[in-house]
Amino acid sequence: MGAKIEFDKLEIGQELPVLKLEAIKHADLVRYAGASGDFNPIHNDKDFAISNGLDGTIAHGMYVMAQIGRLCTNWVDQRQIRFFGVKFKAMTKLGQVLTCKGTVKRKKEDNGERLVTVSVEAVDAGGEVKAGGDLIISC
Repeated sequence: MGAKIEFDKLEIGQELPVLKLEAIKHADLVRYAGASGDFNPIHNDKDFAISNGLDGTIAHGMYVMAQIGRLCTNWVDQRQIRFFGVKFKAMTKLGQVLTCKGTVKRKKEDNGERLVTVSVEAVDAGGEVKAGGDLIISC
């Protein structure tokens, strides 16, 4: 669980501790399907995925978002989170290694609440962004 973040101790451009994941395995996607209820065969049946125009099975977009969420809750106490959202930008395939990272991009006070916006993303080993968005916390 992340620590309580203090507004005055953050700087624009400050980076969150990186979360580097292991290569995505078929078992990861099967477990995620069971946890999420998303059993779309493009995530666990290679032949089905290929027959539908893909190179093979792909990770759930929400699986990738969940990994970015881990980055966030490793850094900040989840009770401080006011918003977390991403846009999916590219498919994530089996065997890819994702790195989740974040950078403080804005600090502001709004109606007496101190808010910090952090740009977050998951990228593969080649630097392709798979998903990216914002985390907003209250300090």
